[in-house]
Formats: sequence, C-alpha cells, structure tokens
Amino acid sequence: MLKEPHPGRVKTRLGRDIGYVEAAHWYRTEALRTIRRLRSPKWDLILAVSPDNAGQSSRVWPAHVPRIAQGHGDLGKRMARLLRALHPHPTCIIGSDIPTIRPHDIETAFRGLGSYDATIGPSPDGGYWLIGLKNTRAVPSGFLNHVRWSSHFARADTLESCPDLTWHIGRTLNDIDTRDDLIAWMRENADS
Repeated sequence: MLKEPHPGRVKTRLGRDIGYVEAAHWYRTEALRTIRRLRSPKWDLILAVSPDNAGQSSRVWPAHVPRIAQGHGDLGKRMARLLRALHPHPTCIIGSDIPTIRPHDIETAFRGLGSYDATIGPSPDGGYWLIGLKNTRAVPSGFLNHVRWSSHFARADTLESCPDLTWHIGRTLNDIDTRDDLIAWMRENADS
C-alpha cells in the first residue's frame, strides 16, 4: 500500500519534524527501494495506490508493476477490501515505509500462512508493517473494524477484530513515522 508522495499528504508526522518536502522525498525514495527489493518470481507484487485516480496514472511508480486503487474508507476498510478483491490464495499487504524489510520477511509470512489463518508483522510502536490471510475468499466479518489506527493499540485491536483466526507472528520491524524513528534507522544503518 502506498500513497502519492505529495508534501503534506504523506508522512505528515515525519513532515512536522523534518519538513513536508523532505518527508515526501524520503517516502518516495524508500517506497521505490522497497518495490525494487521485493520484486520476486515467488509472488505477485501489486501496488495498492492512493489517491485512486492519481495513483493509477502516476509516473512516480514503476509502470511495469500492476496497480489497483485502495478505494475509500479508513485503513482497515481499505485493507479488508483489498484482501477480498485480490487472488483467492494467500495474500499479504505491507506498508511502504519499512526500510529494513527484506524478501526473507515476505517468504516467512507466506510460510506462516501454510499453518495459520493469518499473519502479522509487528512494529515496536504497537502497530504492524504486514498483515496477510491464507483464504481471502473468506475474510471474516468484522475484520479490521474498530481498530485505533496510528496508535499503540492498532495491533491488539486488529487481533481482537478476528479472535477466531490463528495468527503467525513475523519479525518485528520499525516503520518511520517521526524524526526520532528516522534518526534511529540512520544510526543503525550508518555502517552498512
């Protein structure tokens, strides 16, 4: 899932810390790196874009990668709709602001869906960077309803939205929401 990288419309918390133009530039650069890094013959990579019309016709994102519109509603409604609309086999949705994500993380999530109904990749802030379902034809009613997005309750609320599912828990990865997140990531990767 990704947004058009317009200043003031993407990474707004980071933008308040470092400037909206700089935050949009960081987001665009990182999203493009993630797309390149995660291309694999092992899975289909599809960009779920927002806003719908601008994202579908955007020149920012690689033209050879298929795109679908996220549609309207809060994050939970958009993710549930995407899962229902995509192929009827195991499907994962990831964020586009996770600079440490690697193909191995995606492989692990799909392996987890071999034994569990769902998978989630936690973030230390109580959110998550990945969510997936084994059977997208049977997305449970209530899935991702009443989640307090952008809070430390997001992951717990998500798990509570579908208590009957069995959950595989992936590797904990940081997303970049604030200047402190960005600085910590830059320090960790200064030597790489």
